[in-house]
Formats: sequence, C-alpha cells, structure tokens
Amino acid sequence: MSALHFSTTCMRSNSPLHPHSKSSFTGFSQRNHIWQLFLSTKSNSRKAITKLCLKNVASDKMEELKEPLTEQGTSNEFLPDSVSVASSIKYHYEFTTSFSPAKFEPSKAFFATAESVRDSLIINWNATYEFYERINVKQAYYMSMEYLQGRALLNAIGNLRLSGPYAEALINLGYNLEDVANQEPDAALGNGGLGRLASCFLDSLATLNYPAWGYGLRYKYGLFKQRITKDGQEEVAENWLEMGNPWEVQRNDVTYPVKFYGKVISGPNGSKQWTGGENILAVAYDVPIPGYKTRTTINLRLWSTKVSTEEFDLHAFNTGDHAKAYAAMKNAEKICYILYPGDESIEGKTLRLKQQYTLCSASLQDIIARFEKRSGKTVNWDTLPDKVVVQMNDTHPTLCIPELIRILTDVKGLSWEKAWDITKRAVAYTNHTVLPEALEKWSLALLQDLLPRHVEIIRKIDEEFIHEIISEYGTDDLNLLQEKLRKMRILENFELPDSVVELLNNTRKAVDPVEDIDVNDNDNDIKASDKKDDEEEEDDEKEVTEEEQDGDDGKDAVVENKIEKTFEVDPKLPMMVRMANLCVVGGFSVNGVAEIHSEIVKEEVFNEFYKFWPKKFSNKTNGVTPRRWIRFCNPDLSKIITKWIGTEDWVTDLEKLAILRKFADNDDLQLEWMEAKRRNKIKVASFIKEKTGYVVSPNAMFDVQVKRIHEYKRQLLNIMGIVYRYKQIKQLSAEERKQMFVPRVCIFGGKAFATYVQAKRIVKFITDVGATVNHDPEIGDLLKVVFVPDYNVSVAKMLIPGSELSQHISTAGMEASGTSNMKFAMNGCVQIGTLDGANVEIREEVGEENFFLFGARAQEIAGLRKERAEGKFVPDPWFEEVKAYVRSGVFGTYNYDELMGSLEGNEGYGRADYFLVGKDFPSYLKCQEEVDKAYRDKKKWTRMSILNTAGSYKFSSDRTIHEYARDIWRIEPVVLS
Repeated sequence: MSALHFSTTCMRSNSPLHPHSKSSFTGFSQRNHIWQLFLSTKSNSRKAITKLCLKNVASDKMEELKEPLTEQGTSNEFLPDSVSVASSIKYHYEFTTSFSPAKFEPSKAFFATAESVRDSLIINWNATYEFYERINVKQAYYMSMEYLQGRALLNAIGNLRLSGPYAEALINLGYNLEDVANQEPDAALGNGGLGRLASCFLDSLATLNYPAWGYGLRYKYGLFKQRITKDGQEEVAENWLEMGNPWEVQRNDVTYPVKFYGKVISGPNGSKQWTGGENILAVAYDVPIPGYKTRTTINLRLWSTKVSTEEFDLHAFNTGDHAKAYAAMKNAEKICYILYPGDESIEGKTLRLKQQYTLCSASLQDIIARFEKRSGKTVNWDTLPDKVVVQMNDTHPTLCIPELIRILTDVKGLSWEKAWDITKRAVAYTNHTVLPEALEKWSLALLQDLLPRHVEIIRKIDEEFIHEIISEYGTDDLNLLQEKLRKMRILENFELPDSVVELLNNTRKAVDPVEDIDVNDNDNDIKASDKKDDEEEEDDEKEVTEEEQDGDDGKDAVVENKIEKTFEVDPKLPMMVRMANLCVVGGFSVNGVAEIHSEIVKEEVFNEFYKFWPKKFSNKTNGVTPRRWIRFCNPDLSKIITKWIGTEDWVTDLEKLAILRKFADNDDLQLEWMEAKRRNKIKVASFIKEKTGYVVSPNAMFDVQVKRIHEYKRQLLNIMGIVYRYKQIKQLSAEERKQMFVPRVCIFGGKAFATYVQAKRIVKFITDVGATVNHDPEIGDLLKVVFVPDYNVSVAKMLIPGSELSQHISTAGMEASGTSNMKFAMNGCVQIGTLDGANVEIREEVGEENFFLFGARAQEIAGLRKERAEGKFVPDPWFEEVKAYVRSGVFGTYNYDELMGSLEGNEGYGRADYFLVGKDFPSYLKCQEEVDKAYRDKKKWTRMSILNTAGSYKFSSDRTIHEYARDIWRIEPVVLS
C-alpha cells in the first residue's frame, strides 16, 4: 500500500537543493509581510539546507501552517514583484525544464514560467491538505472519467493574482505573457460538457474553500486531435504529454494494486477471497487546482497504470521474444492511453471497463487509506459517511458501489449489512443524459469474466432490491410485479434469485382459491354461483388423481409454472447490468443538471425509482466558472463590467451582474460594449485566418455553434438552414441580397466520435458547404461558413467572447443541460434555441425578448414521432427543396444520399428523422429572419447582449457547488487559519 504523505518533501522538491549547489532561486516566502527571494548558498551544512527547504515547501512535519502564498483579504503589496518572478523563471529555465539550455525559446519560456507558478501553488497546496488532515474535516471526492481542463497558466496566475508581475517579468525577459501562454497544449483529459463541468466544479470548490478532491485518469493520448481534410474529419493521436506536463507531480510512493479476471474463493464464515488473474498498479499524478483570491488549493489526482518490474520477462527478452517480454507492461499501460476507446469490438469493451474499474478501485483505496490515517489507531467504520462523500459524475464510476463493498467486506472484514449500509450513505450520482443509448449497460458475461467478485456483489444487491420491491408492491398481481422488476432491476433479462422464487412460491401457495358466491339478502341462503350439476360432482368425487395422492404437489407445480412463465428470460437476448439503475439503488442521492432535465429524470427516465424514493431525487442546474469564462478569457468586457458595477466582486459573486440591467439603455455603456465586442471579433477573424485560411469580415454577424457533433444537437439543422440561405441569396440580385440578408460568418466546431459515421458525415457536409460558399465570388462577405478544427477549451476561449449569436438547437427534451450556452450568455452573446436543457432557465433569466425561441416542445416530441411512424407527417416544401439542392451535387461529388436519407421515411434505424430536423425546419427559418431583423438595429441588439450578460448570474458554478455542498454532500467551507 502507499504512503499517504501529500506534501512534497525537501528531497522530492523540484528545487534542486544540494550541498554543492551554487546560489540559486528556490521559491517565494512571506515573512513580516515582505516578499523576498530565498537563495540557497553553497554550504556543507545539512542543517542549513533543511531549514531552507522548509521555507520553500509546506512540509507535512510542520506543526503549524506557515507562510502560505496568499492571504484571504490581503492586498497586492504582499505579492512577489516582477524581479522576483523573473528570477524564478530564469532559475527554472536553467535547472528544471526538460530542455537543453541552448536558447530561451517560447516553448522553454512556457515550461519555465509554469514551473515557477507551480512552486507558488505547492506552498498553498500542501498547506491546504495538512490543514484538512489536522482538523479531520468531511471531504467530497468528485469522480469523473473526464476533466476538460484547458490551458492552466493564465488561470493559475489569475487566481493567484500574479498576472501583473508575470506579465512584466516576461516582458523584461523578452516575451509577451499571452504568447508564452499560447505555447501550452490543452490537457487532453476530456471530450465535451461533462469534462468541462468537472473542471469548473474544481475551480469553484477551491475558490469557495470547500474541502474536496478530484479523481480521474491520466490519458496519454486523450480523445484525439481532429484534422479537417477534403475527406472530412481525420483523427490522430493527441500529443499533449509529448513534452511533459509541468503542472503535475508524480507520486511514486502512492500506488495501489488493481486486479482483473481471476476467481473468487469462499472461506470460513462466508468470507471471500479474489485470487489469481491479472494484476496492475495505479500510480498517482497530482495536479494543483488553485482557488481565486484564497489560500485554498485543492487536488486533482489522476491515475496512470503500470506493472511491477517483476512482470518484465527478462528471459523471454534475452531469447528474442520481445513481444512476450513486455506484453504485461503494454497491457497495463494501454488502459490509460485513450479516452473512450472504440467499443465496437470485445477488446474495446474490455478496455473501457478496465478504465472504469481502475478509476474506481484506485480512488476508493486511496480514499479509504486517507480515512484510516485520519481516524488514528481506532477506525470507526460507521463514521465513514460522516467524513467521506463520493460524487459519481455520470455512470462511468458506477463500479464504485460494488468496489466499496468489496473493500469493506473482503479487505476490512466488515459484514455485508454494515458495508452495504455505509455504501448507501456515502455515494451519490449525477445523471447527465436522457438518451436511452447513453444509459450505460454492460454485458454480464464480460463483467463476470473481468470482475467476478463484483458480479457476486451486484447480484446480491439486485436480490435484496427485488425483495424491497416485493415488500412495497406485494405479490397479488404478478403482472404488475413483473413490470416493476422489468424497469427497476439492476440485472436485465436475468433469472430471479432462488430466494425470490421461494418467496413467491410460498406466498402464492398460502393464498387458497376461493369460489365466488352470491349472497341472497332476502332469505340468507348462500349458493355456489358456479355450482356443478350432480353428475359432475359424482364424477369428481370418484376420480382420484395423481396430484391428490401426492398432496399439494400438483398445486405447487401449477404455481411454480405460473411464476416461471411470468418471469421467464429471453434466451435470444443478452443478460446485461444496468449501471444507471445500480447508481440509483446504491446511491443516497440522484440529481439532474437542469430543471427540465431533472423533471424528465423523475417523470420518465427513472419514474419507477422516483415513486419508490421521491426524496432521493433533486435538481442541480449546471454552471460554469466566471473566472475562466469571463474574467480571464474576456478582459475587455470584464473591465467594462467592473467599471459599471463599481466593484470586481462580481467575479466571485456573480449575482452582482444583475446591476447591469439598469444601464442596458445607457449610450455610453452600449458604445463601450460594442467596441469590446468588435475587438474580440477582430481576434476571432485573425484566428480563423490562421487555422483555416478563410478571410472573414469582422463587420458581419458572428454566428457560432460549437459543441460535440451529434445528431440530437442538430448541427445538421443549422447547416441545412445555411444551405437554404445560400440558395435564396443566389436567386436574388445584388441589391436585393443586401436588403434581405445580414452578412454572416457561420462558425462550427466540435469533434465527431471516431466510430460515429453519421456525425462524421455531418462534419464532411459542413466543410463541403463552406468550400463552395466561401469561394463563390457572387456571395463575397454576405455569407461565410467555417469549420474550426480541433475544437477545445482554448479555441472556445477565443471564439466565445467574439460571438454575437450562438446556436443551442437540440431536439427538445434530449439535452440534459448544456454549459456552452451559459458561457455564451455570460459573454453577451444572444442565443437562438429550443426549450431544452438549461436553455429554459437561461431564457427565463435573460428575458424572453432577449432569446430567439423556435421548435417543438419536449412534451410534443413523442407524439410527433408517433405521427411520423403512422405516415401522417407532411414535410415542409422548403425542407424538400433544400434536400434536393444538396443531392444535385452543388456542394461537390460526395454522395449525400445516406445523410439526406436519414431524414426520410417513417421508421427504421437511422431513418425517419428521429431528431425532428424536418419538423422544426420552417420554425427555425422564421426565427432566423427575426434574428436578421434584430441585428440591423444595433442599439436593440446591444441592449439584448447586455441583458444576456446581466441575466447569466444564475449560471455560475459557484452557485451550483454551494447547492451540492448544502443539499447533497453536507460539507462546509474551511478557510485556512
């Protein structure tokens, strides 16, 4: 097992303090409120070196916390100056970067700068967790397969309030801070909103001083890097770790064993031992997450995988069988190669399941070890839920539930009853989807093979839950019970446990059949209503059947046959484990992530569970951090907001944005607002030229849809609308075009999953339309279509501040929340969208008149699909016109029959326009006409923009985290003292 010392000790510090080292910078420290440089001087005195080291890091041996980097409420006069910062950067450039010192190039400048900042973070980082350990506070552990962090440099120095000193120091060294920051690759640890939300939550947790820790996996290649070629999307491996990651600290002393396969051996007293199989090691890599204007710096612990040295087959290597020699090593390492490896094959499915279990097992072993350390010599396991709460971000960490039970029973020796009770009080679940295909299921056979002990545990949980259901609904109506089990069981298409069959048999036998009788109130005579005639009665009396001779066996056989028939499994269908159901059963809390989503979760997705445990369900509308998504990515707008509100406190108290409402019509504010937007648009235009080669005019409306490419998000609706617009423009004279259409730059971005063929067709279609439209000399600047490759956090930080219209047009009822819509609103971008996800609440907060609404409502969707299936849908002529135009070949030689065909027919896989693009198309076009009309009135549009920012205060992740902490986690802020 691992050591649990969190702090970086002297010998492991990145500062190379050594008896023979010459004078060099080793860190910042605050003494008597004066920032000064510590210089390690050549000395043979071990005592002197140790003393100096303790001033550079917060050692876990210190009895009191000393000299954290920043103080709550202190002013900038106590922060290091640019001279100190420059000395730190030069030191790291010379001694600690992974580059040769030949030339101080931009990439080297970034690493040296980042390592300098990390020195500053480590002081508060260690101090934070030493304080938490000392007071033994309850802590939240956020478990997620994704963390879409983005670049960290500007965010870190912004949170530390060191932007000024670092900018000046780099200028003195011959560099611009922004140019240096642009050298940082985006951490490839996430895909879309799920991962970005997790990262926003960590920022808010640190800023609000909540004791928390994030757990994830350290993917070597991430999802993939997206290239756009003439054939559409091309995927190549991400290289974010190629030059190393200056923010992480590898904890070689923090490793945990993770097992796969093997067998389960039953011991005395019902104990279980999981033996044999494949064994790997999970190694911790820690990343500091600083809060804004606070000492609190929390931790994101990422797991990498390897095997012990003994697993290397030296004999096989020396005999030339190199593949065999390092097979175990490669098998372990590949677990953390790729985020969401393709799962079309059994190998891909196995790898995904290994990833999920590695995250759960390593993290829980770490959590338990920390709990034991804090508990001291005597561990009271009943108090674990009072000190630990695990939040599962979607169903990927579901195996936390059986894994926690396994550790408590098999390793710590607790009884099943106690372990199950502790688990149900310590684990919570956030649902992020209503899509049936996204509610994760795993083959029971695969789970049985890979994790045999966990299947035993899951089967026992399922068995106990069935008994709960029977206790609630009884056994009188077997059809009702069958329906409840069909929807609620964890195991799908799986036979009933023996204990349940026995209970049902016994219960049914105990109910004697009673003949119906008629009661005559007049003469009190009681007669059998179904009385047989005398002859039949005689025959019945004479007949002695085999069943009667054997007692009740005949009745038993009938009962058992009825039960078996009612609850029979389909041998043609696979047996599956429903992970979402396991999350609901095993967790004490289930939350959705937007008001409409949470209602759908309660009324549709988990309705049977909601009726069973109504108090378990709640809503926690998502949010985004205003530090990264306004303050740091849009400094021009931030200055204006601070000026007109009168304080910068809005950065941590976003409700103050509402003050802007009273100035929305002020001419001076509107002029400043428009100028800030124009400067951001110029940056976007330059970025587009660099990334795509297309030249766009900043005078045009910037219309943006950037998000994961998926049919339900309906990028296809957007591009079909653009095709209609292009066709209409082509039919008009030059003068008519100017009168009818506002110039637009239509910007797309997002990745289609590598095996999602239809999504990749959509990417290809968008790029083909762009290639045609952008090179059409008749169109000029009136319409441009741009697909920005490799969309990520850094691209978003560039595009969002310069956007004027953003599209959030998913089929109503299918988007859980969305968070990009919140980022756009914060940055004064007007939105066009459906009543889906967080759009509903955004529209309420910014004002209905400041949101362009179209499309069918969520409650109408099922009926519209039914109408389609019955052949009653009549397609819109405009829509049919656009499909025919696409098929005519105007956008190139690629055959779009499959893509257009998916929008046709009444039923069938991949057809019948399941996402209602055709249904919403006319409504969408009319709404876009309203957009053009509003944009022509600059004063009106600017007012709408201001009110979008003013109304976005609800969508701060700070608000969301306060709600999680209060309602689910039951944790309190802890301010370092």
